[in-house]
Amino acid sequence: MMDRAKIRLFVNEALGQGQTIPLDPAQSHYLFGVMRTAVGDRVAVFNGHDGEWSAEIAEAGKKRGLLRCLGLSAPQLDPPDLWLLFAPIKKTRTDFIVEKATEMGVRRIVPVLTDFTNSERVRIDRLQAHAVEAAEQCGGTFVPNVAQPVKLAKLLDDLQDRRLMFCDEALVGTAPALSGERGAPWAILIGPEGGFSDPERARLGDLDGAHSVSLGPRILRADTAAVAALTLWQSTLGDWG
Repeated sequence: MMDRAKIRLFVNEALGQGQTIPLDPAQSHYLFGVMRTAVGDRVAVFNGHDGEWSAEIAEAGKKRGLLRCLGLSAPQLDPPDLWLLFAPIKKTRTDFIVEKATEMGVRRIVPVLTDFTNSERVRIDRLQAHAVEAAEQCGGTFVPNVAQPVKLAKLLDDLQDRRLMFCDEALVGTAPALSGERGAPWAILIGPEGGFSDPERARLGDLDGAHSVSLGPRILRADTAAVAALTLWQSTLGDWG
């Protein structure tokens, strides 16, 4: 494999030896206007399923450019079959959740509308762009899909055989504990800052495959809870062990 370049770019084209990749105006501006690269320089490219490739800049212009794949620099690394489900919060903190979920390794990110969700306006295109940027920055080769917001009741109906890690504020003060089979499909549910309503809590309690989990001795903000929950799951059942 070839050495990995420091500048990384997510692209939509197939990658392979000698493959050429046209750059759009935004990518051209980033490479040639911001990073000051030139013809002959090397960058890393990935598309989410072909691994990371070293590519040479073949053409450079203000609004367009062309890359040429030289060789594989890192194999494709897909995350476990893990979804992160969370109630949207303020803009910058929702951005934080998406970025950290991408870095920590999830396959799908789903904004969930609960009875007490206090921010229902979600721009999926912007959140997906944050996921791409996070993958570019952290060296990942996979970009999770950010789904359209869905009501909690419908989402629970559609989980099927997917196990659910339910981060329960009522268990604050107890030791975090999680067990299960590695490789099984899971989802982590982070509730709104106002907590779950009594009907939602009852539904979660009756759900087959739901595991109520404490996140420690203190009540955490939603963005902090997402990172804590992902850490607990990845270190116990994920690809960190």
